[in-house]
Amino acid sequence: MTTHQDAPPSCPAHDPGGQAGPGAPADPSGEARGPGGVVRMHSPVFQSDPAELYRALRREHGPVAPILLDGDIPAWLVLGYREVHFVTTNSDLFARDSRRWHAWDRIPSDWPLLPYVFYTPSVLFKEGAEHRRRSGAITDVLSQVDQFELRATAEKVADTLIDGFAPTGSAELMADYAAQVPLRVVGGLFGLALEQTLALERDMVDSLDDGPGAVEAYGRIHEAMSRLLERGRRSPGPDVASRMLAHPAGLEDEEIVQDMISIMAAGQQPTCNWIGNTLRLMLTDDRFAVTLSGGRRSVGQALNEVLWADTPTQNFIGRWAARDTVLAGKQIAAGDCLVLGLAAANTDPEVQPDFTAGSVGNQAHLSFSHGEHRCPVPAPEMAEVIARAAVEVLLDRLPDVALTVPTEQLDWRPSIWMRGVSALPVAFTSA
Repeated sequence: MTTHQDAPPSCPAHDPGGQAGPGAPADPSGEARGPGGVVRMHSPVFQSDPAELYRALRREHGPVAPILLDGDIPAWLVLGYREVHFVTTNSDLFARDSRRWHAWDRIPSDWPLLPYVFYTPSVLFKEGAEHRRRSGAITDVLSQVDQFELRATAEKVADTLIDGFAPTGSAELMADYAAQVPLRVVGGLFGLALEQTLALERDMVDSLDDGPGAVEAYGRIHEAMSRLLERGRRSPGPDVASRMLAHPAGLEDEEIVQDMISIMAAGQQPTCNWIGNTLRLMLTDDRFAVTLSGGRRSVGQALNEVLWADTPTQNFIGRWAARDTVLAGKQIAAGDCLVLGLAAANTDPEVQPDFTAGSVGNQAHLSFSHGEHRCPVPAPEMAEVIARAAVEVLLDRLPDVALTVPTEQLDWRPSIWMRGVSALPVAFTSA
């Protein structure tokens, strides 16, 4: 990964902090708020109860709120469903190229969010025709994956994992199962051996949790993808790297490496959290406990409800304003950073479905974003195939599975970007 010295020239910093005021959750330590009373997204208060913080920010500021990122770097959090929809639809005004950011002169080389915002030749930061060229290649490559074979592979992986812990009568479903199913299935698409996949998974988690080792973890991921690319060039096969190399878009090596990182990251941790959050819902909510032994009738509803209520990617950074504009009454300056509050938008009281009334089929959530930069079409379908197989196989094999701790003792991972439970300890009749 390139160092900060290669970042864009600095511009005058714009601080939205002056528009803050009281109203966020109380924090005796003062860690939740920074200069000007602006909420710190990286504070423990946010991590412990983000839903309440979204509600407080909405009450205080409306659908767009000033926030502080790590190191008290100012940004905007877009909370409203309609506002997130507007931002993602208007990619010329709210663009993806992070070199527009006027805060680069304040960003240290070891900033934990650098893997998210540092400009690389990845499809994530491309715009216009170049983005369409790159995303089109990814769509074509992923479309070559047979959905029936993917389902069969996911079921086989799920069965193998369950075989490993079924005789014990207990398991920790996040580490032993939810994280392992997408890891091994996606790793197979890249032609990775299991030990390579496990090492890559650790680095993916570290890079996405924005901790002190995030930058180093990203560097190791880049090295692993580069090795896969060279193998694909030497010995072409049905793996992702080989197919990217053969695509008529004529992608350069670094473009392929960066896009492979994007595919791997999108396919692993969010799918893991989707599986885990769905299992949590089905094991703690009476609406699903009634049909737990049958499982299949409720899995689709649970998967969809999780995307609305506990979406695996709760915030996404970001968009950068291409020019001065106004959004929901807030003055947005050219170069301002906007964080897409996907979880906040999905729980916007003006649009959230009433699932207690049986709103099963509403899939208008923003969990896969929207507009030109949303997830490539095959990706959400593939993630759903893997997640549905993982949940259904577990419920079929272990119909009496139950949590061994009270629901209130389940903790969420300390990330403002990903939304997933830390652990799901369960017991069941050994087999």
